[in-house]
Amino acid sequence: MPECPTRLPEPRTGGSVHRSTPRPLARLRALVFTVAATLLLADAAQAQAPGQAAIATAHPLASEAGAQILADGGNAFDAAVAIGAALAVVEPYGSGMGGGGFFMLRQAGEAATYRFLDARERAPLAATSDLYLRDGKADPRLSLDGPLAAGIPGLPAAWVQLADDYGRLPLTASLAPAIRLAREGFPVDAVYRERAGWRLDALQRDAESARLFLLDGAIPPLGHRLRQPELADTLERLAVEGNAGFYAGPVAERLVAGVRKAGGIWTREDLARYETVLREPLVFALPDERRLISAPLPSAGGVAIAQSLGLLERLDWRAAPPLQRVHLVVESLRRAYRDRGLLGDPDFIASPVDHLLSDRHLDQLAANVDPRRATPSATLPPAPRWQEGDHTTHFAVMDADGNAVAATVSLNLMFGAAFTVPGTGVLLNDQMDDFAADLDASNAYGLTGSRANLIAPGKRPLSSMSPTFIEGPQGLASFGTPGGSRIPSMNLLSALAYLGGEPVPAWAATRRYHHQYLPDVIQHEEGAFSAREKQALAAMGHRLEPLERAYGNQQIIYWDKRTGAVQATSDPRGAGEALVIPASDLRTAPASR
Repeated sequence: MPECPTRLPEPRTGGSVHRSTPRPLARLRALVFTVAATLLLADAAQAQAPGQAAIATAHPLASEAGAQILADGGNAFDAAVAIGAALAVVEPYGSGMGGGGFFMLRQAGEAATYRFLDARERAPLAATSDLYLRDGKADPRLSLDGPLAAGIPGLPAAWVQLADDYGRLPLTASLAPAIRLAREGFPVDAVYRERAGWRLDALQRDAESARLFLLDGAIPPLGHRLRQPELADTLERLAVEGNAGFYAGPVAERLVAGVRKAGGIWTREDLARYETVLREPLVFALPDERRLISAPLPSAGGVAIAQSLGLLERLDWRAAPPLQRVHLVVESLRRAYRDRGLLGDPDFIASPVDHLLSDRHLDQLAANVDPRRATPSATLPPAPRWQEGDHTTHFAVMDADGNAVAATVSLNLMFGAAFTVPGTGVLLNDQMDDFAADLDASNAYGLTGSRANLIAPGKRPLSSMSPTFIEGPQGLASFGTPGGSRIPSMNLLSALAYLGGEPVPAWAATRRYHHQYLPDVIQHEEGAFSAREKQALAAMGHRLEPLERAYGNQQIIYWDKRTGAVQATSDPRGAGEALVIPASDLRTAPASR
């Protein structure tokens, strides 16, 4: 059997680029990429198939949409389109057609093949490093609200690519549930009301957003049916015309005209030149023949997870008592997040990923961890701080053949830029806030930027979104959550629960705490630590900062290859739904395109 490399190199070229092309050429391109640049996990267990399907999403209507597509003969990639589009309708606070994201893809077979689909937003071609500077200082309002804050969306292109290159069903079938939800509406729930309240002022300032997402300028009541007919029309055009239905033609004209009228800088060329990128996943060897398969740059999350796991193995985390384990996790995160300031879009800069994940570097980091005392971040070699919004969504889906998708998608802040382009129903992202506006300014979360992540035309901002698989002869586990800068630490804690032998529901429910180098504090959920544990951590030199609310929304699927059991779980902190679908409820014959 061929040996899987411990890590795959990060390609400066960014991997394989996807454009809207005729299907035969798209199939050929996918085949070339499969041969040239994919990860092969070729152990005997890979030839198995789970025989059941599983879904975990942040909203029951999205889980229902994915289940419908699987029942109609679609595969995991078709279901991912249906789920992602449904979330774009029913979770406008977390995702949407005007946003972007990352998709980790697993193609089943005798040797499972992994790809990473980068649909991150890109900076407009007219963007410059001083875009948000006024009188020499960054104005944070300009990168948060309104069309100047928006990068060029990537999600529509990702849905087209998933359907064209990997799916069984036509895009018209996979987008049908979302179109119906947008046109017929869905009932407003408590989560929607809470999150609309967090961005109420911004939504009220934009007439189109207020018309669509509020009721008479106020938060809609529970059960109010929220309809988005313009979004349904835009989704229908995408379903029929593919990329040309969004990135060209009447929709593109409306998008550019609406953005520019309100002070944005988009052009038709920005939309016409948008491309998704197929990248090599980040792969890191773990004990027991397992491998971490996670997000490569422009996600810094995969690097942070891999570094943390590498450090914890060196620090013998399994043998540590619970409180000592917390200390070791925090010290590992401190060092992994410190290194993030060296990373950026691989299509624009060379980042030292191989060095950061090398045995030599990890050995050096582990050697200066004091097992009994916190290391003040100020005593570590300095690295630039960074920034990121924390309102995203995540879902996971696996079909009965073992194809799987883990996807994290985002608008950045709740309801993105709180600006909807008239006549399209498209709520825009404010992902430009994830760039460094300058080296001194901080973003909405008080985090400052790095030179590697400065704004440049066509550049993708650095992200923490890190859809992740861990696979080996024992099984396949899928992890992912929203949460901005806390995404890597949440995925790490869930992965440790898995590697530590805890039951599947505990992986999503595990207590959450976080450290990101600067600020030098352990942020934690209420109830994460007892009074005695807080005292003990403080005695070790840690400073604790309780958070006002729970955070994250982990969605998990696990396939136990030894028993054949498939499990799915949705974070108890959220309102999502996890489903395991027996083979009897799935159509075995592929539907006709």
